Amino acid sequence: MKKETAVILLSGGLDSTTCLFWARKKGYRLVALSIRYGQRHDRELLAARAVAKKARAPLREVSLSLPWLSGSSLMNRRLKLPEMPLSRIGRGAIPSSYVPGRNTIFLALATSLADSVGARAIVIGANALDYSGYPDCRPSFLDAFSKAAKLGTKRGTEKKPLRVLAPLLRLDKKGIVRLAEKVGAPLSLTWSCYAGGSRPCGRCDSCRLREKGFREAGVEDPAL
Repeated sequence: MKKETAVILLSGGLDSTTCLFWARKKGYRLVALSIRYGQRHDRELLAARAVAKKARAPLREVSLSLPWLSGSSLMNRRLKLPEMPLSRIGRGAIPSSYVPGRNTIFLALATSLADSVGARAIVIGANALDYSGYPDCRPSFLDAFSKAAKLGTKRGTEKKPLRVLAPLLRLDKKGIVRLAEKVGAPLSLTWSCYAGGSRPCGRCDSCRLREKGFREAGVEDPAL
């Protein structure tokens, strides 16, 4: 039986790497998509390459110029990265690390790639529990985009809908770490820190959430 293809949005972080190996475990033929959109460092892109190589997944890389996004601290080195207490992450205002429209853009690119290669699914590492307050990680957004993907693609018109899968959507970070171990994700290759550099800063929201997940799962973070 011919394997179905899935396009996996791969940033090189814990979540997207878990998704890539989850899709492999599910038996999909893998196509990874990594996007350079002007982020303040390329450390995560290097991680994505290493992860894709480990999974033996072909990696498509896209570069975008989005100069109007300089108001995000993920894009602008002059802005301070959020360093909120764990109890406040995702509970208040949308943080400075929010990149307007990022998941909309990423999913649109993944939809184009998926429709081109005849993929059945797009896999994204969005998470609605231990997330950082980003509106484009919520179930309602992903449901709406799934409907758009069905209506606006060749597959959809041929009654072969393109599915948007978010296997981590209702997991906390502890659950994601445990799933990563279950599917054999190479966590030592992943990168989550917003700051870049040679070692994770341990202070930004992403580092704090990652540390929380490994600690609560009772697993040592191999990337450290």
